[in-house]
Amino acid sequence: MLTGMDEPSVYFNGSFSPASAAKLSWTDGGFVTGVTVAEQLRTFGGKLFHVEEHVARLKRSLEIIGVKIDPCERPLAGTAQQLAARNYPLLPSGFDLGLCIFVTPGPYPPMAPMEIRRPNVGMHTYPLPFGMWADKYRTGQALASVSVVQPSARSWPPELKVRSRVHFYLADREAAEKVPGARALLTDEAGHVTETSTANILLLRAGRLVSPPLERILHGISLKTTVELAEAAGLAVEYADLKLDDVATADEVWLTSTPFALLPVTSLDGQPIGGGQVGPVYQQMLARWNDLVGLDIAAQAQAPQGR
Repeated sequence: MLTGMDEPSVYFNGSFSPASAAKLSWTDGGFVTGVTVAEQLRTFGGKLFHVEEHVARLKRSLEIIGVKIDPCERPLAGTAQQLAARNYPLLPSGFDLGLCIFVTPGPYPPMAPMEIRRPNVGMHTYPLPFGMWADKYRTGQALASVSVVQPSARSWPPELKVRSRVHFYLADREAAEKVPGARALLTDEAGHVTETSTANILLLRAGRLVSPPLERILHGISLKTTVELAEAAGLAVEYADLKLDDVATADEVWLTSTPFALLPVTSLDGQPIGGGQVGPVYQQMLARWNDLVGLDIAAQAQAPQGR
């Protein structure tokens, strides 16, 4: 998807290099055990969105797993902005970047006993794959309930953002087998709705926007942004335990996530939500997102060059 002879840069352990020169050992703990703290950011018109909030959440995740970055490491927010500035001009017109920041604990001792154990800190970018969700702004996303449940908070707190996501993988596989094209809607062991794979969920019912309680879910930055936009528009927001029936009978259901910002949900387990149409309040909130980021999010994704 990139054009020309230029190669995108990556950042790894203190320096920038061409992407083809980057190497992470197969003995790294992030690869062997899946202990990788990561943040996914995106640009809008080449500018990273809420980079400081993403970095703050990453640092909180590092605190939870007990990994400390070298104090001499470059400031993460500024480095991410530098990397985006390097790679954004390589994109074809109309595209934007996804940017990943990741930290691993370093070499896994049983496989690399002689190596110095220090965290690996990296960043890379990629063209956002708009084709994966471009049509969803018009048609809505289908969801399916699954047997896979959200990991217990006794295993790891929901606020921890890590690459250990086999439950999402299994859940989405089950959802797609149940309803082609659907994403999984996860619940906890008690049957409370938590989130979908890589996205938070919001319900609109009786003129109020409802989210699962924050202690049950990842603290999504796009969720926080959507709540702020809704409250600024005079929409009441509450946090409450939700069941699958609450989702099925909602007036509107939305998903929030960094890559696509805000998507409508129009069915659950093959049954329509809100008549199976994209709702009017969703359209109003997407317009507010557009004003916030300075571009038409759906139109950008739906443009021919973005597909």
